[in-house]
Amino acid sequence: MVAEGARWADRNTHHWDDWTLESLLAAKAERVVSLVVPARNEAATVGAVVTRVREALVDTVALLDEIVVIDSDSTDATYDVATDAGAVVHRSAEIRPDLGTVPGKGEAMWKSQFVTRGEVLVFMDADLLDWDTHFVPGLLGPLLTRPEVLLVKGCYERPMRAGETVVPFEGGRVTELVARPLIRLLFPELGGVLQPLAGEWAVRRSLFETLSVPTGYAVELAALVDTVREHGLDALAQVDLGTRAHRHQSLRDLSGMATQILAAALTRAGVPTSSEQVVEPERPPAVTA
Repeated sequence: MVAEGARWADRNTHHWDDWTLESLLAAKAERVVSLVVPARNEAATVGAVVTRVREALVDTVALLDEIVVIDSDSTDATYDVATDAGAVVHRSAEIRPDLGTVPGKGEAMWKSQFVTRGEVLVFMDADLLDWDTHFVPGLLGPLLTRPEVLLVKGCYERPMRAGETVVPFEGGRVTELVARPLIRLLFPELGGVLQPLAGEWAVRRSLFETLSVPTGYAVELAALVDTVREHGLDALAQVDLGTRAHRHQSLRDLSGMATQILAAALTRAGVPTSSEQVVEPERPPAVTA
């Protein structure tokens, strides 16, 4: 299985500049593409994320058709900052209230399908610090040019920042200490996925609508495992986006994240847990914006 993962990586790992914007626009044709930014208390960074992407990929070239921020119960000015930057902003608890609400990243991402219209959804975290707008076309490349690909993960170098000190390759503590060891033990065919928890990924709506999504931080790992189980390894691709840095969380917050990821992985490996909450795919037809 390890060798299978290595062969998959050889076939399905791309670099962000493998495509030009012109080639992606031609491949996009009449398809609608939505950027979704789940956010909770990210007023300090969400405005720059939205503004830079809007200027580069909506106003300058029409690679994106909409930018939608899903505000997950923020207590700061995230909603107003994102609105002022040019995004369409929804509070996750107010989307399809008939379905209830379980606050968390997973819910914000899952509910985005009810307020977006894209055939392709691109997800980006709201807390990015060191990044560039090439993330979006890089993620779109395989989906717009390879019909067999259903889900694309970003991969990148993740430095650790401590004040003014930047240490290369030392970021991503939950990825390296929890997610990748779990994958090696439970899902070795996914061993070629360099950043299984990457918040930068893209997916066809037709797939996303079928996924059972953990309500918290395990949505990325769950989507990987479930996609490969249902559609095979070659439904998955990854794209090297260069360097990505974000606001680091406290160990207490990371412990909660790790617990959710463990629960999602163990559940999919057939080990019942009491920790995973999911939002299921069975639901009434989606309501678009």
